[in-house]
Amino acid sequence: MSSCSAKGAKKEGNMKWWQLSLVGIGCTIGTGYFLGSSIGIRLTGPAIILSFLIAAFSTYMVYNRLAKMTAEDPQEGSFCYYARKAHGHGVGFGCGWNYWCSNILIMGSQLTALSILTRFWFPDVPLWVFTSIYAVLSIIVVLTGTSGFNKLENLFAVIKVAAIVMFIILAIAVLFGWIGKHTGGFQEHDAFFTSGLKGFWASLIYAFYAFGGIEVIGLMAMQLKKKEDAPKAGTMMLLLLAIIYAVSIGLAVMMTSLQHFTEDESPFVTALNDDGLAFFPHVFNAAVIIAGFSAMTASLFGVTNLLVTLAKDKDAPAFFEKKIKKLKDLPLPSLGLATVGLIASIIASFAVPGRIYEYITTAAGLMILYNWFFIITSSLRLISSSLFQKILSWLGLLLILAAVVGTLFEKTVRPGLYVSLLFVVVIAIVAFFIQKKGKQNKTAS
Repeated sequence: MSSCSAKGAKKEGNMKWWQLSLVGIGCTIGTGYFLGSSIGIRLTGPAIILSFLIAAFSTYMVYNRLAKMTAEDPQEGSFCYYARKAHGHGVGFGCGWNYWCSNILIMGSQLTALSILTRFWFPDVPLWVFTSIYAVLSIIVVLTGTSGFNKLENLFAVIKVAAIVMFIILAIAVLFGWIGKHTGGFQEHDAFFTSGLKGFWASLIYAFYAFGGIEVIGLMAMQLKKKEDAPKAGTMMLLLLAIIYAVSIGLAVMMTSLQHFTEDESPFVTALNDDGLAFFPHVFNAAVIIAGFSAMTASLFGVTNLLVTLAKDKDAPAFFEKKIKKLKDLPLPSLGLATVGLIASIIASFAVPGRIYEYITTAAGLMILYNWFFIITSSLRLISSSLFQKILSWLGLLLILAAVVGTLFEKTVRPGLYVSLLFVVVIAIVAFFIQKKGKQNKTAS
């Protein structure tokens, strides 16, 4: 997870570029891909593959610009530092808190997804019961400290990738009639864009959300032995992610009718559910739950440490900077506030169980894109770029804006846009008053 400190310094690392690529793949894959892609498939049909390729290109531009800023001016601080340097303290403050809030929403999204997936085995159990259980387990993992967290995350990353590879192998075998009840051949669909441009446009946010977290991997470039290898590591990582996403999603769409995909089940479980592979839905569902729990716990661990840094930079109350030495220097006040966010998610899942996953996922995805926008604009101000690089950067910005605007065209995801804008407005108001107060203090002194 990122740190927004402006006090960063150059730091030597020992990670090789290909290691960063592999770590990035494991950290990026989460329930946004494993479960959220079902909503995208439902919105646009086979065209979801194109959505993922567009999202991959835009994500590459974000990572590439962040990696180049890191290579030119290595800082332990995150994109918040670059935003502050390029646009002023108010924007840096806004990016930091926007990122904190987006991760709180991501935790809610992952938490709801985990509960939905668990009801695959226990359909009659209320959603809030599972959200409570997973929230407590996640807090316990964070309480084990950095060492325990890292060990579990490494294990979870392997399981995520293995689950996708397993699906791809089984799907190919089923499609060619080597195993299962499938007679072989591909499922035919009426059109590539089943809901026209409107549905395709609305689906973009779910493809972008599947790449969420790329800014954190950009920060891990500080651990590279050669900082100049950061762009190469990101290129390889995103190329592999794009291939994995496009191939697996494409196979899922080829195997079953679009009406069978729902937000309550992973598209990969749906694709193989009726092919006589009784073991697969259970095994894969368990793997997806592990992946989602991994992403949610990473977000909880991240926002807990991020708030400490915001407090150090005086962008949050000093109270949140405190750590408990007897608990492995755990920032208990910061964890407490993050836990409040988890509790709010549990209440939300209990109050609005029907569409809550879509709303939270959309809002979280949009808030990530708002920060991506500032990563690119900051790079245009801070580092020299060729005309071609500037054109690609502006194209990346346009595609990000297209994904944001696309949520207006689908009523089932539109509330998520309103939720994200509410967060942004509140953060902007607070940033305005803080900046105004800072100017007054400077004038008085």
